[in-house]
Amino acid sequence: MNPLVELHAYGQSFWYDNIRRKFLLDGTVQQLIEHDGLRGMTSNPSIFEKAIGHSDDYDEQIQVLVQDGADVTAIYEAVAIADIQTACDLFAFLYEESGGGDGYVSLEVSPHLARDTEGTIIDARRLFTAVNRPNLMIKVPATPEGIPAIRQLISEGININVTLMFSMAHYEAVAGAYIAGLTQWVDGGGDPQQVASVASFFVSRVDTAVDKQLDALNDPSAQALEGKVAVSNSKVVYQRFQEIFHGEAFAALQAAGARRQRLLWASTSTKNPAYPDTLYVDELIGPETVNTMPPNTIEAFRDHGRVAHTLEANVAEAQAVLAELAALGVDLNEITEQLQVAGVASFSQSFDTLMDTIAAKRNVLANA
Repeated sequence: MNPLVELHAYGQSFWYDNIRRKFLLDGTVQQLIEHDGLRGMTSNPSIFEKAIGHSDDYDEQIQVLVQDGADVTAIYEAVAIADIQTACDLFAFLYEESGGGDGYVSLEVSPHLARDTEGTIIDARRLFTAVNRPNLMIKVPATPEGIPAIRQLISEGININVTLMFSMAHYEAVAGAYIAGLTQWVDGGGDPQQVASVASFFVSRVDTAVDKQLDALNDPSAQALEGKVAVSNSKVVYQRFQEIFHGEAFAALQAAGARRQRLLWASTSTKNPAYPDTLYVDELIGPETVNTMPPNTIEAFRDHGRVAHTLEANVAEAQAVLAELAALGVDLNEITEQLQVAGVASFSQSFDTLMDTIAAKRNVLANA
């Protein structure tokens, strides 16, 4: 059996953390759908920077846009929206077949709006309208300014992929915003089945940051925790998901037919070569979740992934790991806040690099 296909039997969908026009058109994505059970796609500024900046896939369209006098921002949005629409159309049958449960493709608002609530709302509305596909999700970061934007956008019936979550505090704020926004949507007469959302919880970056502090302690008991904190953090958050979405807080919305906001495991490629390359897939398999994998993780899991209901196994051990971490004086909350700030900065830098790349291509093609 193909481990990627088997994931679905355990209630987990796997999404492709990548986008490139060539892959959308040459059958690569279709092959993943048909043979590997792919059920959605995500994109971000870093992914688009690699796709546009490191290939000639987009040169023909960019040249036409340059001739029409489009500026750099207009060129980016035109090529990105075209790719997202193509991807949405590839997954449309799955979206219909699953009754809106899967088949989503994500497009991020400008990372420069991460601290701007109103700007995020305006950008998200505009992009959702421009793509004009029911299986589009707009990505909004779980920053303090992003949380009210998420609530507002959900209340307008816009599908949201909440990104850059690293902690329990981030998760609880996001789940609360989803429930409040969805309640407002339903109370206003909106169809609860029309709205979907995922809460993207980042995994490997937590181990990278925590391991650095544990290693610096030069203590065997600290080093014994290395490579365990990210999975433990995720398992404990999943327990909170169960309490919220299978409990009283969501009961009225569930009775009305609303969808639970699934947890999505993001940043699942293993950064430390000493750890198994499928670590953040193997250990986080369970119902009502999504794992979004980059190409190298997909290949590794297809080859030697282990499929079992691991997400709810050893939860007491996960809680103990987090307690030991705190006892050692390592502040996970402080680390995760720093990770969110760094994540916003990284995506903003990628976005700026992307704009510079397009500007350079624009100049070359304008003079061709």
